[in-house]
Amino acid sequence: MNELLDPRARHLLRSLIAQHIHDGAPVGSRMLAKSSGLDISAATIRNIMADLEELGLLAAPHTSAGRIPTAQGYRVFVDSLIQVEPMAAIQLNQLRETMNPSAGTQSLLANAGEMLSAMSQFVGVVSVPQRGQFAFRHIDFVSLDGNRVLVILVFTDNEVQNRIIHTRRFFSPSELEQTAQYLNHQFAGRPLGDIRAALVRELRDTKDEMQKVLAAAVELSEHAFESSAEDVLLTGQTRLMGAPEMSDVERLRDLFDAFSRKREILGLLERCMKAPGVRVFIGEESGLAPLDACTVITAPYGSEGKVLGVLGVIGPTRMAYERVIPMVQATADLLGQALNPNGPAP
Repeated sequence: MNELLDPRARHLLRSLIAQHIHDGAPVGSRMLAKSSGLDISAATIRNIMADLEELGLLAAPHTSAGRIPTAQGYRVFVDSLIQVEPMAAIQLNQLRETMNPSAGTQSLLANAGEMLSAMSQFVGVVSVPQRGQFAFRHIDFVSLDGNRVLVILVFTDNEVQNRIIHTRRFFSPSELEQTAQYLNHQFAGRPLGDIRAALVRELRDTKDEMQKVLAAAVELSEHAFESSAEDVLLTGQTRLMGAPEMSDVERLRDLFDAFSRKREILGLLERCMKAPGVRVFIGEESGLAPLDACTVITAPYGSEGKVLGVLGVIGPTRMAYERVIPMVQATADLLGQALNPNGPAP
């Protein structure tokens, strides 16, 4: 598509989109003649606008003489016309201050989502890493009534989780203590995802008195190491209610339904896990019908060379892309640094 546009058409398209993003109104030829800075007549501009409309890059809403960008027009803008602005120093410093490496992972993720929402005035979204990717530091089991056991898990990223599990049989306090001692001695510092497989392998291979302890460890870990955290953190959903583009009540209802389910949003974020850098989904590109009037901008974050999740913003297609794109990238970079215990301070 971009190769079909000559420099003058590209310049006018960029000027029109910038003007529309700024004030939200359809842009007419007279306005574009002033804002573009090109020494050409309004009639010539109208002809070029008609050509851009025929290519599907612009649309004329209702009976207005002005034009607005289509999703395809925004795509050309983002891919080849945008001039990305670096984040303002004051915003970057605010972002750094919220990324305290001593905070637990859940707090860091929540802070990242809240900052993205506050800075962009859109919805902040962060996928939560599976706990199986993190190493645990210490585990304790406390016997409750019946077959219920309280599990206290302390992770190397300063996160502490308390969860109640239901076991198939009753475990005495001495069995729980012996199992906890074994797990702490053998597996502290290893990711949860590796532990149960190692336990099953050891249980299969052993024939000695450790078999009873290993069997208890297998059953307790089956429940204790399941992920219990939210898969996706969403912040600032109500900010979209003030956007003129989201004034359609039915569309807004469908969007909030998607937010409440989260499953579809998580699927979109998981598609971005293996793609480095910022990705921009405009309108129908997300593949989610409730987001057809939205743009999703994402970037993966990680620690020690491993991608842990994806964060980003969800907003109307009319957004300041040149400002939001570096905002998302900077937040992903700083979150990754804060989650990396061996990395430089953010």
